[in-house]
Amino acid sequence: MTPMTTEGEKTTPAEPAEPSARRGVIGRLSWGLADQAASSISNFAVGVYVARSLGVTAFGVFSLAWVTYGVVLNVSRGLATDPLVVRFSGVPEKSWREAAGRASGTALGTGLALGAASAVIGLAVGGRIGSAFACLGVVLPGLLLQDAWRFAFFAAGNGRKAFVNDLVWGVALIPALLVAARVGSVGAFVLAWGGSAAVAGAYGCFQSGIRPRVTGARAWLRTHRDLGTRYLVENVSNSGASQLRAYGLGVIVGVGAVGVIRGAELLLGPFMAVLMGLSLVTVAEAARVLRRAPHRLGKFCLVLGGGQAVAALLWGGALLLIPDRAGELVLGDVWDAASELIVPVTLGVVGAGLGTGAAAGLRALGAARRSLRSQLFASACYVAGGLGGAAVGGTVGSAWGVAAATVCGSAVWWLHLRWALREHHQNTLREVRTT
Repeated sequence: MTPMTTEGEKTTPAEPAEPSARRGVIGRLSWGLADQAASSISNFAVGVYVARSLGVTAFGVFSLAWVTYGVVLNVSRGLATDPLVVRFSGVPEKSWREAAGRASGTALGTGLALGAASAVIGLAVGGRIGSAFACLGVVLPGLLLQDAWRFAFFAAGNGRKAFVNDLVWGVALIPALLVAARVGSVGAFVLAWGGSAAVAGAYGCFQSGIRPRVTGARAWLRTHRDLGTRYLVENVSNSGASQLRAYGLGVIVGVGAVGVIRGAELLLGPFMAVLMGLSLVTVAEAARVLRRAPHRLGKFCLVLGGGQAVAALLWGGALLLIPDRAGELVLGDVWDAASELIVPVTLGVVGAGLGTGAAAGLRALGAARRSLRSQLFASACYVAGGLGGAAVGGTVGSAWGVAAATVCGSAVWWLHLRWALREHHQNTLREVRTT
């Protein structure tokens, strides 16, 4: 009998040899941590360099482009690479190559379509904000293609290639940022950031030996619409909540407040980057745990989420010990306001870390309905807490509102994972009785 997930997804047979399987998990997670470290350092360096080069207000404009990219990125992941990770982790190479070509083509096509829309909107708006969005539209295809290769490599269990690809992006960033600093505009920094990602995206084609098949996007979307549609809504509600909070904060408090929040988040940069890209490793590994030892999935998710939460808490505690002079050296004028938000932003990351453990389990189970409900609830809490807190207490109030909302959302994620595990166990028993 072929093992099945809760929503009928075929999986590969269970992996043999417990010691070798454990070594494989450790190796894949190690490359995942290395890749996320490279990504974290790049994101942190970009944020710090832009903050110091442009100041609070211009950094706020850059942050608006950044969170907009987050929305588009999650559209691409929901349609293209989330189904790839769920359904093609650990499959034969021929199946993976076919799927990776279509998934990367879908991501590239998404970048072309939404990039064109961003460029048109930016040109229509004009000014510094319009310029940032027009430049974002130019670089979106490269940004999404680079992200697609990372997902594809982790689905194949080859995190080393994802790590190398992120290193290529980081190396390409150095001269690009130096050129942008000489220009001194927000648009120049957006082009530098996205243009270097395009270099890494092109290198991903060389690494994999696969050409993105944009013409295969329609077939990919049709074949995986049962997961893709739900993951699209789930992902967009997640990043869309961040964008609504950023725009609302700009209206209620001012654009500078968006830069202050982003500055505080940069201080938690390693963990924020890990949370954004966590599904690169954890969903694929949770799917392998489900196939090999379904009864261990809950423990795996608990260790995963709890480990992240504890690490974020320790990092936040260390940040409280940083002297003002060192903080100003990193963030410049943004430090004074951002340092006041370390505690609430840390607690928000702790709650998010706990929730990602449960989210990985729901994705591995293919429980897209429960995953969607959890994310919609968490996103609603995030917007309400962020904007309600801003209305009551300004930037600090918004940060505390988000922290409380994130903890509440994490609790709902874990409730749904518990129910989904119970359903999976009952379905497995029913299948055994009928065979």
